[in-house]
Amino acid sequence: MQRDELADFLRRRRAAIRPAEVGIADGPRRRADGLRREEVAMLAGMSVDYVIRLEQGRSSQPSTQLLAALARALRLSEDERDHLFHLAGHQPPPADGVAQLARAGLTRLLDLLGDTPAQVLSDLGEVLAQNRASVLLSGDNTRFSGDRRYLVWRWFTDPAARALCPVEEQELRSRQFVADLRAVAGRRPQDPAVSGLVSRLRDASPGFRDLWAVHDVAVRRSDRKTFLHPRVGRLVMDCETLVTPDQRQKLLVLTPADPETRERLDLLRVLGVEEFNSVDTPRP
Repeated sequence: MQRDELADFLRRRRAAIRPAEVGIADGPRRRADGLRREEVAMLAGMSVDYVIRLEQGRSSQPSTQLLAALARALRLSEDERDHLFHLAGHQPPPADGVAQLARAGLTRLLDLLGDTPAQVLSDLGEVLAQNRASVLLSGDNTRFSGDRRYLVWRWFTDPAARALCPVEEQELRSRQFVADLRAVAGRRPQDPAVSGLVSRLRDASPGFRDLWAVHDVAVRRSDRKTFLHPRVGRLVMDCETLVTPDQRQKLLVLTPADPETRERLDLLRVLGVEEFNSVDTPRP
């Protein structure tokens, strides 16, 4: 681990990012360019104290999961991400590994969408990056590891993953998840990452196994979803998906489908800003 080089790299990358690029308002009290340490901590899902220790070259060796979170928070390119891993004493993950990085072009679109909830996903449903509005809407979906990083895995194995979805829509959502994964399996028939996920899901979930046997195939490009948000209630969102030419990553954009949902989203953004401003340090 090259502590001094790692500290310098993190400080310089933090200073190079404008708050607006990551969906944070540029307030009047900001004295310097770049993000504050507490903002990096919030975006990466770690404590401010640990960010400080990293930047001062006196931290313990960060895990690969933590480094992946930092890479997303700091909007690192693939080369910069690999450099970060090397400085921390780790081998960079493969392109399709746990810490797969959202493509730079999609990340820029994500940032430009501002108050519109949006996220970048792999074709297997791993959330690679989210903007602040998306986190407020559905929580931080980039924090998971192992099979839990896949939305389809959590949907079929963890009842809590369905909490935001009305009961009357859950059967349709289940079918959509399986049909989409079928399409991926058809495009990547020799890929062990795909076949392994399907095999583990068939073992773990009878519901998935039954739907897989139906052999429905459909790539989701547009949709309407209802979210039961614990703070602002029912939100009806139109979902549009932009897919990269190789179909390996996609940008999901969610817009309010009616005036009531728009008002509730505005309230959610206000609540999120007030919550951030009232807390000195984000969650550890």
